[in-house]
Amino acid sequence: MNAFVDLKAVIAAARNACGTVYLVGAGPGDPELLTLRAARLLAQADVVVHDHLVGPDVLAMIGPHARRIYVGKERSRHTVQQEDINGMLARLAREYACVVRLKGGDPFVFGRGGEELQALADHGVPFEVVPGITAGCGVAAYAGIPLTHRDYAQSCLFVAGHLKDGSCDLDWPALARRRQTVVIYMGLAGLPNICDQLVAHGLPPNWPAAVVERGTLLDQRVVAATLATLPEAVESAGLQSPCLTIVGEVVGLRDRLAWFEPRTGVAATAETRPLVAAGA
Repeated sequence: MNAFVDLKAVIAAARNACGTVYLVGAGPGDPELLTLRAARLLAQADVVVHDHLVGPDVLAMIGPHARRIYVGKERSRHTVQQEDINGMLARLAREYACVVRLKGGDPFVFGRGGEELQALADHGVPFEVVPGITAGCGVAAYAGIPLTHRDYAQSCLFVAGHLKDGSCDLDWPALARRRQTVVIYMGLAGLPNICDQLVAHGLPPNWPAAVVERGTLLDQRVVAATLATLPEAVESAGLQSPCLTIVGEVVGLRDRLAWFEPRTGVAATAETRPLVAAGA
């Protein structure tokens, strides 16, 4: 009897005994923005583990036989802790052939997808990634705000409105620059501080900025204003999460480029226009 164990063979056998976890981006909300591969995997999945920001129209594309597990996270309220989700995915891969981990937007853009795949790799679980349209791109497009433009913005930054510890200590000098667009995820709660910091670090108070609520969906609302007036305008409009904040001169193009409006009477678009020219 051979006393030596072929470690590679043991690992290969363990992997073969596992199903595959598919980390799938659900896009920004409109189900028609799903990739074809994402739609196919939802139809054939054995189990789908999904987040809070995945809407009912996307969930309706899950096959009727699939088990559904909700692990949504909202600010300061987590249904399941991240470490528990990591372990859950590894366990489910031992039970099912096709495990879909469904996340809003793109799973590698502020979606903790990298953390979950690290845990799967540690457990020897095979995985694949299906990118999705991140909210920064999809929501801006539906709001009529181009993220780059040769006349106004030669770069675009995606940043999280709060860090892992809940603070909002960002690289303000890097964000408060002209000729760029800043897209802020999860920034609604800290919006007054964000606007104040951008002005304090060099942007003019009349710099264009907007907040988009429930972007790409039929009840999308947009509040376009300036850094000085945006927090009050957003509060007056009663915007609530999920929201995306966009800062930059490109916001001023919305007047001419807005193409998407709600197709029902559920909610009207609320807007407050900049009071001063963007370049002032």
